[in-house]
Amino acid sequence: MTEHAASEGQPFLQGVNYWPRTKAMSFWSDFDVEEVTREFDVIASLGLDLVRLFLLWDDWQPRPDMVSEACLTRMGAVCDAASATGLRLDVTFFTGHMSGPNWVPGWLLGGDIDARQVVSGGGIVTGGYRNMFTDPVALEAERLLLTSVVSEFRDHPAIWLWNLGNDPDLFAWPPTAAVGRAWVDEMTSLIRSLDDAHGVSCGLHAASLLEDNGLRVDDVFASADIGMMHAYPMYLSMARGPLDPELVPFTCALTRALSGKPVLMEEWGGCTAPPGEASQTWRWTSYGQPREQFMASEEALAEHVAAVLPSLVAVGALGSLVWCFADYAEALWNEPPLKESKHERSFGLVRPDGSLKPHAEVLKEFAASGPRVTATGYRTVDLDVSPDEYYQAPARHFQRLYGAYLERYGL
Repeated sequence: MTEHAASEGQPFLQGVNYWPRTKAMSFWSDFDVEEVTREFDVIASLGLDLVRLFLLWDDWQPRPDMVSEACLTRMGAVCDAASATGLRLDVTFFTGHMSGPNWVPGWLLGGDIDARQVVSGGGIVTGGYRNMFTDPVALEAERLLLTSVVSEFRDHPAIWLWNLGNDPDLFAWPPTAAVGRAWVDEMTSLIRSLDDAHGVSCGLHAASLLEDNGLRVDDVFASADIGMMHAYPMYLSMARGPLDPELVPFTCALTRALSGKPVLMEEWGGCTAPPGEASQTWRWTSYGQPREQFMASEEALAEHVAAVLPSLVAVGALGSLVWCFADYAEALWNEPPLKESKHERSFGLVRPDGSLKPHAEVLKEFAASGPRVTATGYRTVDLDVSPDEYYQAPARHFQRLYGAYLERYGL
Protein backbone atom coordinates (compact mmCIF):
# COMPACT_ATOMS: atom_id res chain seq x y z
CA MET A 1 0.00 0.00 0.00
CA THR A 2 1.34 3.44 -0.88
CA GLU A 3 2.12 6.00 1.77
CA HIS A 4 -0.64 8.29 0.50
CA ALA A 5 -3.35 5.62 0.37
CA ALA A 6 -3.52 5.20 4.18
CA SER A 7 -2.56 2.34 6.41
CA GLU A 8 -3.73 0.84 9.66
CA GLY A 9 -2.71 2.66 12.80
CA GLN A 10 -2.74 6.04 11.04
CA PRO A 11 -5.23 8.75 11.92
CA PHE A 12 -8.80 7.86 10.95
CA LEU A 13 -9.46 9.89 7.82
CA GLN A 14 -12.43 12.24 7.85
CA GLY A 15 -13.76 14.09 4.88
CA VAL A 16 -16.62 14.95 2.59
CA ASN A 17 -17.83 14.48 -0.97
CA TYR A 18 -17.83 17.83 -2.73
CA TRP A 19 -19.93 19.79 -5.16
CA PRO A 20 -20.21 23.57 -4.64
CA ARG A 21 -23.34 24.88 -2.93
CA THR A 22 -24.35 27.27 -5.75
CA LYS A 23 -23.08 25.20 -8.68
CA ALA A 24 -23.75 21.49 -8.02
CA MET A 25 -22.81 19.53 -11.17
CA SER A 26 -22.01 22.72 -13.13
CA PHE A 27 -18.88 22.96 -10.94
CA TRP A 28 -16.44 22.64 -13.84
CA SER A 29 -18.42 24.45 -16.54
CA ASP A 30 -19.35 27.41 -14.30
CA PHE A 31 -16.18 27.46 -12.26
CA ASP A 32 -15.66 29.87 -9.36
CA VAL A 33 -12.37 29.39 -7.53
CA GLU A 34 -13.36 31.91 -4.86
CA GLU A 35 -16.39 29.79 -3.95
CA VAL A 36 -14.20 26.68 -3.81
CA THR A 37 -11.71 28.44 -1.58
CA ARG A 38 -14.42 29.65 0.81
CA GLU A 39 -15.97 26.20 1.02
CA PHE A 40 -12.65 24.45 1.49
CA ASP A 41 -12.04 26.83 4.40
CA VAL A 42 -15.32 25.63 5.96
CA ILE A 43 -14.38 21.98 5.45
CA ALA A 44 -10.97 22.50 7.03
CA SER A 45 -12.51 24.42 9.96
CA LEU A 46 -14.46 21.26 10.84
CA GLY A 47 -11.22 19.33 11.24
CA LEU A 48 -11.80 17.30 8.06
CA ASP A 49 -8.80 16.45 5.94
CA LEU A 50 -10.05 14.76 2.77
CA VAL A 51 -12.27 16.01 -0.08
CA ARG A 52 -13.62 13.82 -2.84
CA LEU A 53 -13.82 15.52 -6.25
CA PHE A 54 -15.71 14.29 -9.30
CA LEU A 55 -14.39 14.85 -12.81
CA LEU A 56 -17.71 15.15 -14.65
CA TRP A 57 -16.90 13.24 -17.82
CA ASP A 58 -19.07 15.37 -20.12
CA ASP A 59 -17.11 18.49 -19.12
CA TRP A 60 -13.67 16.95 -18.92
CA GLN A 61 -13.62 15.16 -22.26
CA PRO A 62 -15.68 16.99 -24.89
CA ARG A 63 -14.12 14.77 -27.57
CA PRO A 64 -12.72 11.27 -27.14
CA ASP A 65 -9.34 12.42 -28.43
CA MET A 66 -8.96 15.47 -26.19
CA VAL A 67 -9.09 16.54 -22.55
CA SER A 68 -10.43 19.99 -21.72
CA GLU A 69 -7.58 22.45 -21.13
CA ALA A 70 -9.99 24.65 -19.19
CA CYS A 71 -10.79 21.81 -16.80
CA LEU A 72 -7.10 21.01 -16.34
CA THR A 73 -6.45 24.65 -15.46
CA ARG A 74 -9.40 24.70 -13.06
CA MET A 75 -8.23 21.49 -11.46
CA GLY A 76 -4.89 23.12 -10.79
CA ALA A 77 -6.69 25.94 -8.99
CA VAL A 78 -8.68 23.42 -6.93
CA CYS A 79 -5.51 21.56 -5.98
CA ASP A 80 -3.86 24.81 -4.93
CA ALA A 81 -6.92 25.76 -2.85
CA ALA A 82 -6.83 22.36 -1.16
CA SER A 83 -3.14 22.65 -0.35
CA ALA A 84 -3.63 26.12 1.10
CA THR A 85 -6.13 24.73 3.62
CA GLY A 86 -4.31 21.48 4.37
CA LEU A 87 -6.84 19.31 2.52
CA ARG A 88 -6.11 16.31 0.31
CA LEU A 89 -8.09 15.12 -2.69
CA ASP A 90 -9.73 11.83 -3.67
CA VAL A 91 -10.01 12.39 -7.44
CA THR A 92 -12.83 10.45 -9.10
CA PHE A 93 -12.71 9.80 -12.85
CA PHE A 94 -15.46 8.85 -15.35
CA THR A 95 -18.37 10.61 -13.60
CA GLY A 96 -20.74 9.28 -14.96
CA HIS A 97 -23.57 8.56 -12.65
CA MET A 98 -24.36 11.35 -10.20
CA SER A 99 -27.36 11.86 -7.92
CA GLY A 100 -29.92 10.27 -10.23
CA PRO A 101 -29.06 11.10 -13.85
CA ASN A 102 -26.17 9.79 -15.91
CA TRP A 103 -23.97 12.55 -17.33
CA VAL A 104 -22.73 11.26 -20.68
CA PRO A 105 -20.18 12.78 -23.09
CA GLY A 106 -21.86 13.48 -26.43
CA TRP A 107 -19.44 11.27 -28.29
CA LEU A 108 -20.58 8.25 -26.20
CA LEU A 109 -24.25 8.64 -27.15
CA GLY A 110 -25.93 6.28 -29.59
CA GLY A 111 -25.75 2.93 -27.84
CA ASP A 112 -28.25 0.60 -26.20
CA ILE A 113 -27.67 1.48 -22.52
CA ASP A 114 -30.88 3.08 -21.29
CA ALA A 115 -30.68 5.26 -18.15
CA ARG A 116 -33.60 6.89 -16.36
CA GLN A 117 -32.25 10.32 -17.31
CA VAL A 118 -29.31 11.19 -19.54
CA VAL A 119 -27.68 14.61 -19.38
CA SER A 120 -25.22 15.62 -22.09
CA GLY A 121 -23.92 18.97 -23.26
CA GLY A 122 -25.67 20.73 -20.42
CA GLY A 123 -29.17 19.40 -21.16
CA ILE A 124 -31.41 16.35 -20.97
CA VAL A 125 -31.21 14.14 -24.06
CA THR A 126 -33.13 11.10 -25.26
CA GLY A 127 -31.67 7.80 -26.35
CA GLY A 128 -29.00 5.50 -25.04
CA TYR A 129 -25.24 5.38 -24.96
CA ARG A 130 -22.42 2.87 -25.42
CA ASN A 131 -20.80 0.73 -22.73
CA MET A 132 -17.70 2.35 -21.24
CA PHE A 133 -16.29 -1.07 -20.30
CA THR A 134 -16.31 -2.52 -23.81
CA ASP A 135 -16.61 0.25 -26.43
CA PRO A 136 -13.22 0.74 -28.16
CA VAL A 137 -13.63 4.50 -28.53
CA ALA A 138 -14.59 4.85 -24.88
CA LEU A 139 -11.66 2.73 -23.70
CA GLU A 140 -9.16 4.77 -25.67
CA ALA A 141 -10.73 7.97 -24.34
CA GLU A 142 -10.45 6.65 -20.78
CA ARG A 143 -6.75 5.94 -21.24
CA LEU A 144 -6.23 9.47 -22.52
CA LEU A 145 -8.11 11.07 -19.62
CA LEU A 146 -6.18 9.07 -17.02
CA THR A 147 -2.86 9.79 -18.69
CA SER A 148 -3.52 13.52 -19.02
CA VAL A 149 -4.77 14.12 -15.48
CA VAL A 150 -2.37 11.84 -13.63
CA SER A 151 0.64 13.16 -15.56
CA GLU A 152 -0.39 16.75 -14.84
CA PHE A 153 -1.08 16.41 -11.11
CA ARG A 154 0.91 13.42 -9.82
CA ASP A 155 3.41 15.72 -8.12
CA HIS A 156 0.87 18.08 -6.56
CA PRO A 157 0.85 17.79 -2.77
CA ALA A 158 -2.96 17.90 -2.64
CA ILE A 159 -3.41 14.55 -4.39
CA TRP A 160 -4.22 11.66 -2.07
CA LEU A 161 -5.74 8.94 -4.28
CA TRP A 162 -6.92 8.26 -7.84
CA ASN A 163 -10.44 6.83 -8.01
CA LEU A 164 -11.77 4.94 -11.05
CA GLY A 165 -15.44 5.69 -10.60
CA ASN A 166 -18.56 6.64 -8.71
CA ASP A 167 -21.03 3.75 -8.39
CA PRO A 168 -19.93 2.75 -11.92
CA ASP A 169 -22.52 -0.03 -12.21
CA LEU A 170 -25.19 2.69 -12.23
CA PHE A 171 -23.59 4.00 -15.43
CA ALA A 172 -22.93 0.66 -17.13
CA TRP A 173 -22.39 -3.00 -16.28
CA PRO A 174 -19.40 -4.92 -17.59
CA PRO A 175 -20.85 -7.92 -19.46
CA THR A 176 -19.13 -10.30 -17.02
CA ALA A 177 -17.21 -10.08 -13.76
CA ALA A 178 -14.09 -11.09 -15.68
CA VAL A 179 -14.48 -8.07 -17.96
CA GLY A 180 -15.00 -5.83 -14.95
CA ARG A 181 -11.86 -7.12 -13.27
CA ALA A 182 -9.81 -6.80 -16.46
CA TRP A 183 -10.95 -3.18 -16.86
CA VAL A 184 -9.93 -2.30 -13.30
CA ASP A 185 -6.62 -4.12 -13.70
CA GLU A 186 -5.80 -2.24 -16.91
CA MET A 187 -6.77 1.21 -15.63
CA THR A 188 -4.99 0.66 -12.31
CA SER A 189 -1.85 -0.49 -14.09
CA LEU A 190 -1.93 2.55 -16.36
CA ILE A 191 -2.14 4.92 -13.40
CA ARG A 192 0.68 3.13 -11.58
CA SER A 193 2.88 3.34 -14.69
CA LEU A 194 2.52 7.11 -14.43
CA ASP A 195 2.44 7.56 -10.66
CA ASP A 196 3.70 5.04 -8.13
CA ALA A 197 3.36 7.43 -5.19
CA HIS A 198 -0.43 7.56 -4.81
CA GLY A 199 -3.05 4.93 -4.18
CA VAL A 200 -5.67 3.75 -6.67
CA SER A 201 -9.15 2.40 -5.96
CA CYS A 202 -12.74 2.55 -7.23
CA GLY A 203 -15.86 3.87 -5.50
CA LEU A 204 -18.31 0.97 -5.28
CA HIS A 205 -21.64 1.04 -3.48
CA ALA A 206 -23.74 -1.54 -1.68
CA ALA A 207 -25.16 -2.88 -4.96
CA SER A 208 -21.80 -4.58 -5.50
CA LEU A 209 -22.50 -6.55 -2.32
CA LEU A 210 -26.11 -7.35 -3.25
CA GLU A 211 -25.83 -8.51 -6.88
CA ASP A 212 -23.25 -9.72 -9.35
CA ASN A 213 -23.21 -6.59 -11.50
CA GLY A 214 -19.81 -7.28 -13.08
CA LEU A 215 -18.08 -5.23 -10.38
CA ARG A 216 -17.60 -7.65 -7.50
CA VAL A 217 -15.71 -6.25 -4.53
CA ASP A 218 -13.23 -9.14 -4.50
CA ASP A 219 -12.42 -8.54 -8.17
CA VAL A 220 -12.36 -4.76 -8.20
CA PHE A 221 -10.22 -4.39 -5.09
CA ALA A 222 -7.82 -7.20 -5.96
CA SER A 223 -5.57 -4.72 -7.75
CA ALA A 224 -6.54 -1.64 -5.69
CA ASP A 225 -4.62 -0.24 -2.75
CA ILE A 226 -7.72 -0.03 -0.56
CA GLY A 227 -11.37 -0.98 -0.71
CA MET A 228 -14.10 1.65 -0.90
CA MET A 229 -17.78 1.40 -0.06
CA HIS A 230 -20.88 3.63 -0.25
CA ALA A 231 -23.91 2.71 1.87
CA TYR A 232 -27.13 4.34 3.08
CA PRO A 233 -29.54 2.38 5.32
CA MET A 234 -32.47 4.51 4.08
CA TYR A 235 -32.01 2.87 0.65
CA LEU A 236 -31.57 -0.74 1.81
CA SER A 237 -34.45 -3.05 2.68
CA MET A 238 -32.37 -5.17 5.08
CA ALA A 239 -31.67 -2.20 7.33
CA ARG A 240 -33.43 -2.24 10.69
CA GLY A 241 -34.64 1.28 9.99
CA PRO A 242 -33.69 4.26 7.82
CA LEU A 243 -31.09 5.31 10.39
CA ASP A 244 -29.75 1.86 11.32
CA PRO A 245 -26.34 2.79 12.81
CA GLU A 246 -24.67 -0.58 12.20
CA LEU A 247 -25.45 -1.24 8.55
CA VAL A 248 -22.90 1.26 7.21
CA PRO A 249 -20.01 -0.19 9.29
CA PHE A 250 -21.13 -3.72 8.41
CA THR A 251 -20.73 -3.02 4.68
CA CYS A 252 -17.13 -2.05 5.37
CA ALA A 253 -16.54 -5.23 7.36
CA LEU A 254 -18.15 -7.38 4.66
CA THR A 255 -16.17 -5.69 1.88
CA ARG A 256 -12.99 -6.35 3.83
CA ALA A 257 -13.93 -10.00 4.39
CA LEU A 258 -14.56 -10.52 0.68
CA SER A 259 -11.63 -8.51 -0.68
CA GLY A 260 -8.96 -8.80 1.98
CA LYS A 261 -8.35 -5.05 1.82
CA PRO A 262 -8.92 -2.37 4.48
CA VAL A 263 -11.87 -0.19 3.50
CA LEU A 264 -12.68 3.51 3.37
CA MET A 265 -16.36 4.34 3.92
CA GLU A 266 -16.37 6.79 1.04
CA GLU A 267 -20.05 7.76 1.01
CA TRP A 268 -22.72 7.71 3.67
CA GLY A 269 -25.06 10.12 5.43
CA GLY A 270 -28.64 11.20 4.98
CA CYS A 271 -31.02 13.74 3.53
CA THR A 272 -32.76 16.04 6.01
CA ALA A 273 -36.17 17.59 6.47
CA PRO A 274 -36.36 21.39 6.64
CA PRO A 275 -34.78 22.95 9.75
CA GLY A 276 -36.94 22.61 12.84
CA GLU A 277 -39.17 19.89 11.32
CA ALA A 278 -39.48 16.30 12.52
CA SER A 279 -38.37 13.28 10.53
CA GLN A 280 -40.85 12.64 7.73
CA THR A 281 -41.45 10.75 4.50
CA TRP A 282 -41.68 12.57 1.19
CA ARG A 283 -43.65 11.19 -1.75
CA TRP A 284 -43.43 12.50 -5.30
CA THR A 285 -43.06 11.40 -8.92
CA SER A 286 -39.40 11.01 -9.84
CA TYR A 287 -38.23 10.15 -13.37
CA GLY A 288 -41.80 9.09 -14.16
CA GLN A 289 -42.06 6.70 -11.21
CA PRO A 290 -43.54 7.11 -7.72
CA ARG A 291 -40.83 7.83 -5.17
CA GLU A 292 -40.95 7.55 -1.38
CA GLN A 293 -38.05 8.86 0.69
CA PHE A 294 -37.34 9.12 4.39
CA MET A 295 -36.09 12.56 5.38
CA ALA A 296 -34.42 12.71 8.79
CA SER A 297 -34.80 15.63 11.11
CA GLU A 298 -31.52 17.50 11.39
CA GLU A 299 -31.25 16.36 15.01
CA ALA A 300 -31.95 12.71 14.16
CA LEU A 301 -29.28 12.72 11.47
CA ALA A 302 -26.79 14.21 13.92
CA GLU A 303 -27.54 11.37 16.35
CA HIS A 304 -27.09 8.87 13.51
CA VAL A 305 -23.72 10.32 12.55
CA ALA A 306 -22.60 10.29 16.20
CA ALA A 307 -23.48 6.59 16.41
CA VAL A 308 -21.95 5.51 13.09
CA LEU A 309 -18.54 7.14 13.41
CA PRO A 310 -17.27 5.08 16.39
CA SER A 311 -18.69 1.93 14.79
CA LEU A 312 -16.67 2.64 11.66
CA VAL A 313 -13.57 2.83 13.83
CA ALA A 314 -14.64 -0.42 15.53
CA VAL A 315 -14.66 -2.33 12.20
CA GLY A 316 -11.19 -1.07 11.28
CA ALA A 317 -12.37 1.31 8.56
CA LEU A 318 -9.69 3.65 7.22
CA GLY A 319 -11.95 6.66 7.41
CA SER A 320 -15.25 8.31 6.58
CA LEU A 321 -16.41 10.68 3.86
CA VAL A 322 -19.97 11.89 4.31
CA TRP A 323 -22.32 12.77 1.49
CA CYS A 324 -22.11 15.65 0.93
CA PHE A 325 -20.77 19.14 1.56
CA ALA A 326 -23.82 21.30 0.88
CA ASP A 327 -27.55 21.54 0.51
CA TYR A 328 -27.88 23.16 -2.89
CA ALA A 329 -29.08 26.69 -3.52
CA GLU A 330 -32.76 26.96 -4.44
CA ALA A 331 -31.85 28.48 -7.80
CA LEU A 332 -30.65 24.99 -8.85
CA TRP A 333 -33.79 23.09 -7.88
CA ASN A 334 -35.34 23.03 -11.37
CA GLU A 335 -32.15 21.71 -12.99
CA PRO A 336 -30.82 18.13 -13.17
CA PRO A 337 -30.48 16.34 -10.86
CA LEU A 338 -32.47 18.32 -8.30
CA LYS A 339 -35.75 18.70 -10.18
CA GLU A 340 -36.41 14.95 -10.11
CA SER A 341 -34.12 13.89 -7.22
CA LYS A 342 -35.69 16.25 -4.69
CA HIS A 343 -34.08 14.52 -1.72
CA GLU A 344 -30.63 15.32 -3.13
CA ARG A 345 -31.28 18.99 -2.39
CA SER A 346 -30.64 18.50 1.32
CA PHE A 347 -27.84 15.99 1.95
CA GLY A 348 -25.35 18.62 3.03
CA LEU A 349 -23.27 19.54 6.03
CA VAL A 350 -24.30 23.13 5.36
CA ARG A 351 -27.74 24.52 4.54
CA PRO A 352 -28.45 26.51 1.36
CA ASP A 353 -27.53 29.70 3.24
CA GLY A 354 -24.17 28.21 4.25
CA SER A 355 -24.99 27.71 7.94
CA LEU A 356 -23.85 24.49 9.59
CA LYS A 357 -26.25 21.64 10.32
CA PRO A 358 -25.97 19.79 13.65
CA HIS A 359 -24.17 16.79 12.18
CA ALA A 360 -21.37 19.08 10.96
CA GLU A 361 -20.70 19.87 14.60
CA VAL A 362 -20.70 16.13 15.37
CA LEU A 363 -18.02 15.59 12.73
CA LYS A 364 -15.98 18.46 14.16
CA GLU A 365 -16.12 17.04 17.68
CA PHE A 366 -15.21 13.55 16.48
CA ALA A 367 -12.27 14.86 14.45
CA ALA A 368 -11.04 16.81 17.49
CA SER A 369 -10.99 13.56 19.51
CA GLY A 370 -8.15 12.26 17.30
CA PRO A 371 -9.53 8.84 16.28
CA ARG A 372 -7.07 6.37 14.78
CA VAL A 373 -7.53 3.36 12.52
CA THR A 374 -8.04 0.22 14.59
CA ALA A 375 -5.15 -2.06 13.67
CA THR A 376 -6.11 -5.14 15.72
CA GLY A 377 -9.19 -6.51 17.41
CA TYR A 378 -11.63 -4.84 15.04
CA ARG A 379 -15.08 -6.27 14.38
CA THR A 380 -15.15 -8.75 11.52
CA VAL A 381 -17.66 -10.65 9.43
CA ASP A 382 -17.39 -14.41 9.85
CA LEU A 383 -17.39 -15.20 6.13
CA ASP A 384 -18.29 -18.88 5.84
CA VAL A 385 -18.43 -19.01 2.03
CA SER A 386 -15.92 -18.24 -0.70
CA PRO A 387 -16.39 -15.06 -2.77
CA ASP A 388 -17.57 -17.20 -5.70
CA GLU A 389 -20.14 -18.87 -3.48
CA TYR A 390 -21.18 -15.52 -2.01
CA TYR A 391 -21.92 -14.09 -5.47
CA GLN A 392 -24.15 -17.02 -6.37
CA ALA A 393 -26.74 -15.52 -3.98
CA PRO A 394 -25.29 -12.21 -2.74
CA ALA A 395 -28.46 -10.59 -1.34
CA ARG A 396 -29.31 -13.71 0.68
CA HIS A 397 -25.78 -14.00 2.03
CA PHE A 398 -25.67 -10.27 2.86
CA GLN A 399 -28.82 -10.50 4.96
CA ARG A 400 -27.74 -13.74 6.64
CA LEU A 401 -24.28 -12.42 7.47
CA TYR A 402 -25.66 -9.12 8.76
CA GLY A 403 -27.89 -10.98 11.19
CA ALA A 404 -24.98 -13.08 12.40
CA TYR A 405 -22.77 -9.99 12.75
CA LEU A 406 -25.37 -8.15 14.86
CA GLU A 407 -25.82 -11.19 17.10
CA ARG A 408 -22.08 -11.81 17.46
CA TYR A 409 -21.41 -8.27 18.70
CA GLY A 410 -24.67 -7.75 20.58
CA LEU A 411 -25.68 -4.80 18.43
